[in-house]
Amino acid sequence: MILSEYWFWFALPGLVLGLYAQMKLMSTYRRYIQVPTDNGLTGAEAARAILDRAGLREMPVYEVQGQLTDHYDPRKKALFLSSDNFHGTSLAAVGVAAHEAGHALQHQAAYAPLNLRMAMVPITQFASFAWSGILLLGLVTGLFYKFLGIAIGIFAVITLFQIITLPVEFNASSRAREQLLRIGLVSPREMNGVSKVLNAAAMTYVAAMVTSVLQLMHLLMLARNRE
Repeated sequence: MILSEYWFWFALPGLVLGLYAQMKLMSTYRRYIQVPTDNGLTGAEAARAILDRAGLREMPVYEVQGQLTDHYDPRKKALFLSSDNFHGTSLAAVGVAAHEAGHALQHQAAYAPLNLRMAMVPITQFASFAWSGILLLGLVTGLFYKFLGIAIGIFAVITLFQIITLPVEFNASSRAREQLLRIGLVSPREMNGVSKVLNAAAMTYVAAMVTSVLQLMHLLMLARNRE
């Protein structure tokens, strides 16, 4: 890819923020995975309680390998919790599990940003590798700037996906906090630790969005400089 002289200044903020967000997440998670909940509930039990209260008694909660590989799969309508969070009785485990249950509640309520993100997943997966391939093709054929406009359009889809992801993730955490307190799975005193874990996780999505926006701005500047 042809880089402008300003590429570094577009890349640096996203890189720094991304590194900070990952370090903050891991340090916060490691801290609160050592703090047990007062009631001794595991992450799986907390997720199960939230789902059951919402009438989602048939929705399964599975264990999955890896660290922080927790996710909600809207196609399978199932929660997947990493082993530490599935079996763990810590504030971190319960907070992460409740967050994933929050996505299930979004799906149940037909939360518009979640539905839009779900609809964009196939095209975003394609766009994630297609935009760089288009630029490479432009370089090989000597028609870089003709292909640049196409690459910008494709990358704009990725950026939009990252932007839409923010309200989805923040809303899932908000639902998690509300349910944890309403059902009595954690005490108000414990909520401080849970919130710190959820906020640290949210920063990773903010970093991804900022990186994507800055990359799009750099591509737009390349196109503008050509004019």
